[in-house]
Amino acid sequence: MGEVMERAGFLIAALVVTAIAAWFDWRKGEIPNWITLGSLGSGLAAHAVLGAVAGGAKAAGFELLWSLVGAIACGLVPLLLYRLGALGGGDLKLLLGLGAVLGVRLGIEAELYGFVAAALYAPARLAYEGKLMRTLGNTAALAANPVLPKARRREISPEMMTWLRFGPPLFVGTCITALLNWRAP
Repeated sequence: MGEVMERAGFLIAALVVTAIAAWFDWRKGEIPNWITLGSLGSGLAAHAVLGAVAGGAKAAGFELLWSLVGAIACGLVPLLLYRLGALGGGDLKLLLGLGAVLGVRLGIEAELYGFVAAALYAPARLAYEGKLMRTLGNTAALAANPVLPKARRREISPEMMTWLRFGPPLFVGTCITALLNWRAP
């Protein structure tokens, strides 16, 4: 019973964090550090405290380490995307925090569902705005540019790129994860 209650508490915390982050991202286009870094620090601390209460210093160290592994695991792919300019810094920090709060399995699950939600939402939004075909053309050009000779490469200006705020899809992904794992043993 205690493990299920702990998981529910961490799922609720992740829902609250991603809901707040989604709201800020939707309204302002950025996610404040107090949310992202706060969730990272709070997730690490909460796991350590619960470990200490359950089994002493050794358990606290294990839980802290496992929470840190969750943050790292959830940050690997987003770090690569950030380095390629495909993901914002706030999104990366939010995913690190989500991994610290939820741990490896649930953190990666929420992240995956968030990316799926973004992949479903993006084309619908682009079609609604009348930008879908142009964006698909830009995507094809970006994919082909590395293998084409320099004379045939197509220049893609930053103004032609489309940016998607990732906070709301990540909230959707966290909701799906919470629904699927609420009562799982």
